[in-house]
Amino acid sequence: MNRRTILGGLFAAATVPALTACASGITSLDNEGGAASGGGSSKDGVTIGTANFTENQVLGYLYAAVLAAAGVKVKVRPNLGTREIVFPALKSGDIDLLPEYQGALLTYLDPKAAATEEGEMQNDLTIALPAGLQVLPYGLAEDADAFAVTRETARKYGLASLADLTKLNGRLVLGAAPEVKTRRVGVVGLKEVYGVEFKEFKSLDSSGPLVKGALKKGDVDVANLFTTDTDILDNGWVVLSDPKNLIPGQHIVPLIADRRADSTVRKALARLGNVLTTTQLTELNRQVDKDKKDPEDVANTYARQHGLAR
Repeated sequence: MNRRTILGGLFAAATVPALTACASGITSLDNEGGAASGGGSSKDGVTIGTANFTENQVLGYLYAAVLAAAGVKVKVRPNLGTREIVFPALKSGDIDLLPEYQGALLTYLDPKAAATEEGEMQNDLTIALPAGLQVLPYGLAEDADAFAVTRETARKYGLASLADLTKLNGRLVLGAAPEVKTRRVGVVGLKEVYGVEFKEFKSLDSSGPLVKGALKKGDVDVANLFTTDTDILDNGWVVLSDPKNLIPGQHIVPLIADRRADSTVRKALARLGNVLTTTQLTELNRQVDKDKKDPEDVANTYARQHGLAR
């Protein structure tokens, strides 16, 4: 990955605009429309990309709904793949905007990042991002990684936290998306922070039917899921606590190319961020995954019901 030089990073740190926080997160930046907005324009439209899991697709269509209501021409390219695919697509100009997650994005850019507080992560993201990209204000909704086991497994082995997994080193199978094998919030961090070693890693999907089916059948003992996944509660699965804070906060944050980040786009996405809650996002996921509704229809209905679109 292209990284800024130390000098460039220091210069960026010196010029990061002051961030103004409120209860729902960062909702405004100083110098709006100036350096912070990158002098961009949405007059030629905005192409929104999404990762390959339900929630990210719903968020992409929510972005499209609020931007269209603001008069922006939008195009959605859903289900493109993992961050390792969509981030380069944003840098290259194939897409202009992505729904992202603070902590996951920061550790992707800087595997040694230690920030866990939302405002601190936002500042660190501003510095870590390559030239031409920026994060907009983060919203109320949050969806973090989680490592879960069945209730039976938790009882059998006395598992309550990630630290408890060490007593079973070399005996358990972890199921997750392929990239989790090399990510800090995954195999790498679990070993470095907790000393956990697995018998086997099974490459499946991101909190999707493959990994959840494997957990139900006992093909994996531990599954990497998302906290907004309704199957956790429905199945009574036990999310292992994280006493050493390996997993950072994951507020939803728009990641956008400077070339499209004008005031119209910024204001529309900030409105959404200040309305959408974690509970509501979980319900939208349920409608797609359980009720088999179309993610675009679910997003558009939500936007209209909450006064974000016509």
